[in-house]
Amino acid sequence: MGLRPVLVVNFKAYETAIGARGMAVALAADRVASEYRGLARIIVAVPATEIARVAEAVEEVDVYAQHVDAVDPGAHTGAVTLEAVKEAGGRGTLINHSERRVTISHIDFVVRKAVRLGMEVLACADTPAAAAAVAALSPTMLAVEPPELIGTGIPVSRARPEVVTGALRMVRAVNPDVPVLAGAGITSGEDAAAAIRLGTAGVLVASAVMKAPDPEAKMRELVEAMVREAEARG
Repeated sequence: MGLRPVLVVNFKAYETAIGARGMAVALAADRVASEYRGLARIIVAVPATEIARVAEAVEEVDVYAQHVDAVDPGAHTGAVTLEAVKEAGGRGTLINHSERRVTISHIDFVVRKAVRLGMEVLACADTPAAAAAVAALSPTMLAVEPPELIGTGIPVSRARPEVVTGALRMVRAVNPDVPVLAGAGITSGEDAAAAIRLGTAGVLVASAVMKAPDPEAKMRELVEAMVREAEARG
């Protein structure tokens, strides 16, 4: 990832996440990623049903699953495996989002398998202490998201910066190689820039993009703000 700011867009299960509307958001993300090639990275975490279609359609963004199960291929009806995500064209997965909490052993299973498969894992945590525990497992990235701020429009990077700075401090003490993203309530370019100023590697957003009248403009706003702030920080 280098020093490029990262924008992760979680499509969740919004009506705008599937079919033609979901594809439109993914293609918009691809256009923004092309504009900022080499300066920023965009990841879209799409519903499992959309991974293959989106992965085939985009060129500049990476496609993640929103969750995978801690199982190997076999008799597990309804399970989503990392192998299936990779076969569909996915680059990685979210895990332990506040809307889909899992155990620490589940995260460990997924991270270890991802390493074997050459895939990535963005693990979520709700507190600095939880972030430190997850960082010890060496996921590709880690997102700090206080659940009470998710979907509120109240950005963690500005409303509760101590959560972000506390997580950064504790994660660096455990595993300084894990980039930390800020999540929960990030809605504007200034929110995203504030996250970079605090020392994060980027932001994880959902409703800010998926409910925006113009998702492409919103993604461009977020990426542009992070790139400017990252360049200002040197």
